[in-house]
Amino acid sequence: MSGIITSGEKHLVLVSGRAHPVLAEEVAKELGVDLLPMDAWDFANGEIYVRYGESVRGADVFVLQSHPAPINNWLMEHLIMVDALKRASAKRITAIAPSYPYARQDKKHRGREPISARLVADLYKTAGIDRLVSVDLHAPQVQGYFDGPVDHLMAMPILAKYVEATYGEEDLCVVSPDAGRIGVAEKWAKRLGGVNLAFVHKSRDPRRPNQAVAKRIIGDVQGKTCILVDDMIDTAGTIVQAVEALTKNGAKSVVVATTHPIFSDPAVERLKNSGVREVIATNTLPVPEEKQFEKLTILSIAPLLARAIRAVFDDGSVTSLFDGDA
Repeated sequence: MSGIITSGEKHLVLVSGRAHPVLAEEVAKELGVDLLPMDAWDFANGEIYVRYGESVRGADVFVLQSHPAPINNWLMEHLIMVDALKRASAKRITAIAPSYPYARQDKKHRGREPISARLVADLYKTAGIDRLVSVDLHAPQVQGYFDGPVDHLMAMPILAKYVEATYGEEDLCVVSPDAGRIGVAEKWAKRLGGVNLAFVHKSRDPRRPNQAVAKRIIGDVQGKTCILVDDMIDTAGTIVQAVEALTKNGAKSVVVATTHPIFSDPAVERLKNSGVREVIATNTLPVPEEKQFEKLTILSIAPLLARAIRAVFDDGSVTSLFDGDA
């Protein structure tokens, strides 16, 4: 017989950047593996250097990196890590970006603007990734920006399970912070047993970032516990305005559920001083101790990421993790 026959065993390797080591350790524990040793440091002028401590030749490598502030540093580190893996002859490289960088810049609002989310996808492809995994993209069309497989995970099952356990006995109403996310709110309402649905009508000036004006509530929220769902909280201006509008319209209380807790200043002060009953978030992004507060509950996204990694590694179905609804 000509040729060489190998055993064909696959080798899963998990590597993490420096942005969110706690999440990386949680994912590694869920998978039952150790993180690949890696040296990483910054030169005096800000350049990033990485080197892996073990061979990755022929391995199926999953590169996990969160993208909190300063986002450009962590994105660059992610790209450099991928490049190092490619040059070390990794067989397949999957980039895991729980919070996709530049996700809000998914289209042109005005002339002469960039589509930065598309640029980031091109950067990942050029760096050498074969597959991309992310959680609750700001806009689903971002999946089409990457020329390769994209696994779009949803944090809703994790958040909704907590809401059901904590507020399931109350008269609930799911609220979308704007008309654009009403589809997500509908899935939430269905998951919570077909509860009422409402949304906040707001206006936004594309020339003024992080500023929107909540105008009125569409739907019946009188006497209800409102579950206000959004993919991210940045400065919390929009969310706090929505909480105030819901309260003025007779809501009994407002619980905020979000996937990505960016919490740029002055988000924490706004949330602490608002009438919100509880803020529920996942740990796709690290929340430093000084930005945690009494009303904040953080749920781990690690089990979901670990299950997705295992499904990709085993050539299984990621969609099945969400009952075929992903």
